[in-house]
Amino acid sequence: MQNAPNGIGIMDKPPEPSPDERARQSLTRIRNKIMIMSGKGGVGKSSVSVNLAIALAEKGFKVGLMDVDIHGPDIPRMLGLKGMLAANADKRLEPMRYSDNLTAVSIESLMSNKDDAVIWRGPVKHGAIRQFIGEVEWGNLDYLIIDAPPGTGDEPLTVAQLIKDARAIIVTTPQEIALADVRKSINFCKTVKLEILGLVENMSGYTCPHCGKSVDIFGSGGGERTASLSGLKLLGRIPFDPDIVKCGDAGISFQQQYVDAPATRVFGEIASQISVAAQR
Repeated sequence: MQNAPNGIGIMDKPPEPSPDERARQSLTRIRNKIMIMSGKGGVGKSSVSVNLAIALAEKGFKVGLMDVDIHGPDIPRMLGLKGMLAANADKRLEPMRYSDNLTAVSIESLMSNKDDAVIWRGPVKHGAIRQFIGEVEWGNLDYLIIDAPPGTGDEPLTVAQLIKDARAIIVTTPQEIALADVRKSINFCKTVKLEILGLVENMSGYTCPHCGKSVDIFGSGGGERTASLSGLKLLGRIPFDPDIVKCGDAGISFQQQYVDAPATRVFGEIASQISVAAQR
């Protein structure tokens, strides 16, 4: 305590909370934290993250989408978000707003040149993800969807360490080589004690728009077999739809553009299952 000139005591300014404490404080305002993982690249994990976040937001939930794919951030472009993150009066970053119910943060939204390579080692990535949690004004959220890079490296490990109550959804395609990598992700979650909500099989069959015939481009049944053998739930099979790719490239919502598409229905069903599981 300091003494003022008139003899009245003035309390010292309280110390600033540590980065870990700020992250903990931020997480107390987020009910459910879900990390979207994949064993390998090319399975459409970011597309699933974006569309599940949109589906949850369309159901009236407050959703944040945190892109922790430090070296290959795609979320802002897939949502059509431009510009950079700005700080508010409290010197906290404001996430970019996609809709009234959905906001997002990505390393790309902090880069003036979006094509610059991010060349960081593990400790720096750990610090950046901690800042995404503690230095961003997420507010009160029903869901924080975390889009992690493929594999079991620094980023998913950091999320598991910083967010103790996070749960995982693992995305795969039906082909066996993808499923072999999924089993590594399952074992990762078991090792770090990260609960798995279930598997999502993406690119699960393609229906020809001309003849109506269904073709299993990447095989069939693999996701269900892997889920069964691992004692996990298969949350849904998302059919292959070229319009999902087109909408992601254009930064527009597939679900709004193609309301009656089978994939839109499946995203909604998976979002419903997630909301039910979150009550457990």
